[in-house]
Amino acid sequence: MATVRRLKKEIEFMSSQLIGDCIDFLETFDDKKDTTMLSIIEEAVQLNNNMLDRACHPDGKDNPQLVKAHYRQLKTDFIKGLDQVYGKLEGLINK
Repeated sequence: MATVRRLKKEIEFMSSQLIGDCIDFLETFDDKKDTTMLSIIEEAVQLNNNMLDRACHPDGKDNPQLVKAHYRQLKTDFIKGLDQVYGKLEGLINK
């Protein structure tokens, strides 16, 4: 398993890429979609903060199996969250 430090860096990197994509969209398209885009950015920031909080506070610190299961679930939840937010961004771009 990778270190918690590396996991947090990967979460930060992926979240910043998502927010950067949202900002690029804001710069290239009209102002009608600004409020929707800002809500997508807020959702991405909340996802980032939630995942970093979960990475710093694992469940069952004394039991290695629980810790591994916690980080495994954190990774899958983060990927699902990114997929949902990117889906919303894609839906907004296609409109």
